[in-house]
Amino acid sequence: MSDLPELGLDAWEPTKNTLHLWAQIVGKVRLASAPAQNHWWNVTLYVDSRGLTTRRLRSAGTDFEVAFDFVDHALVVRTTRGEVRSFSLEDGLSVAGFYERLFATLSELGIDVRIQAVPYGVPFETPFAEDEEHASYDRASVERFWHVLCFTDRTLQTFGGWFTGKSSPVHLFWHGFDLALTRFSGRPAPDMPQANAVNREAYSHEVISFGFWPGDAKVREPTFYSYTAPEPAGLADRPLLPAAARWEPIGAGHQARLDYSEVRSADDPRATLVEFLQSAYEAGAATAGWDEEKLRSSWYPRSR
Repeated sequence: MSDLPELGLDAWEPTKNTLHLWAQIVGKVRLASAPAQNHWWNVTLYVDSRGLTTRRLRSAGTDFEVAFDFVDHALVVRTTRGEVRSFSLEDGLSVAGFYERLFATLSELGIDVRIQAVPYGVPFETPFAEDEEHASYDRASVERFWHVLCFTDRTLQTFGGWFTGKSSPVHLFWHGFDLALTRFSGRPAPDMPQANAVNREAYSHEVISFGFWPGDAKVREPTFYSYTAPEPAGLADRPLLPAAARWEPIGAGHQARLDYSEVRSADDPRATLVEFLQSAYEAGAATAGWDEEKLRSSWYPRSR
């Protein structure tokens, strides 16, 4: 029987929204303190053995890391000088309070980071320093979410090993709060003169992307997803596995989706998720004309 927890958004939405905004603050610290990388890989957070981390950053001659510790429920800042500072993550800590404490902690360590201190890509517009509305933190809900991230991270890493082309790490994009893995064909995508600078960089080359997000105001069910960009003709006509997977219209294109509840209730959740990921990849690769055989690594299970 699956040991994956329930994760219905209704049960923890206030906490999810607060945590999402906290993650945006930490993510913007990473953006300001890490060298630029293609496709915005320099902005992401990573799942680790206790929560989420920026990994090593550098500012004003100091190497440091910012981490969400979901075991002790603390925000932790560490430097390569051996210094460790932290404060508790708890119910009642507002976005404004989190912002103030984080930057006070960084200042205490001699780290001077400047960010654009407003939310990005979410339906919340209050500047971080003024947001007293979002202040919910339920420990049990956060631990369940982290448990799902650990499961997804490990599964995406395994699936990622089947591909020999250019591939992203498994990382969490804090604007959408989704854990993602992206494969590249190696070919540039057509120019997108109408796209903003963020999307032009993100989609400069052909991609098939996969991930998980915990739900939002529009999509209430936590969901695994995949999309191919630019979307090739006939993509949404291709079959998906398992039977509960489907194509959903999104913007001018389509997204493959599988509800988290379907994976959680499966006899073998990991195999079910991998089946979905592989079917979505095969749909995108076939319709976009990727050389699947050439891009298949020696770790691909030949018994499939």
